Amino acid sequence: MGVFHETRRRARHILGPILGACAFAYFAYHAIEGERGLLAWLRMTKEIEVAREVLAEIDAERTALERRVALLTPGHLDPDVLDERARALLDLVGEGEIVVPLSPDPARP
Repeated sequence: MGVFHETRRRARHILGPILGACAFAYFAYHAIEGERGLLAWLRMTKEIEVAREVLAEIDAERTALERRVALLTPGHLDPDVLDERARALLDLVGEGEIVVPLSPDPARP
């Protein structure tokens, strides 16, 4: 009975630090690997950088399109842009003009 009593007494003194170490390990693991941990934060930072690059590309494209649309407004109609759009939409070419396609379209003969 002496050995059992001694073991139980020592276990009572060790139980607190063991539970504390387990709690610390649990929270440390989730601070790094958790849903809002360090690795998730790094992953989200990278996604934000990629999204900002995509946004910059789309903004540049939008600005270019807005500039072209501004040239077609009734108050300031650019004849060259109007001619270009009419030819592109109607597939027309003037007499004596040569068309040089920039990218070959395999669907057209």
